[in-house]
Amino acid sequence: MEPRAPQATDELSSPGAVAKVLLVDDDFGVLDGVSEFLEAEGFAVVSASNGIDALNHLRSGLRADVIVLDVMMPMMDGWDFRAEQLGDPSLRDIPVVVISACGFTRDTLQHQFKAYDVLAKPLDLEGFSRVLKTVCSDGNTGSASSSALTYGKAQA
Repeated sequence: MEPRAPQATDELSSPGAVAKVLLVDDDFGVLDGVSEFLEAEGFAVVSASNGIDALNHLRSGLRADVIVLDVMMPMMDGWDFRAEQLGDPSLRDIPVVVISACGFTRDTLQHQFKAYDVLAKPLDLEGFSRVLKTVCSDGNTGSASSSALTYGKAQA
């Protein structure tokens, strides 16, 4: 199966009904596989292959409920993306879940990124889904349902 190209649309299905995830990773296999999984879990997904593409989506109107961010990417890596995001008042409050296979410790990445959570690749999909459902129901976002999940922050 050929990997899907990142979505070019900024508008997704019915407003208020589905949590929107901006998935940022330079590995098209990850973009494709994780997008399919998240869509099956009920999320709407917009993909970007680097930080520049992700910022372009956000600055052209995408209202993501959570950003899933890889660390090591070409053109603009996760650190530079996060610095730009935090510096933009219209984007700084969107929570970020970092996913990474790099050798930094979880605590280091969580501190550096001021991330909601940090998850190691390869992803434990069940735990990943729980984290995203939790962040989208924690009052950080307006479009996700407010189901009460007990899965806490910073657990993987």
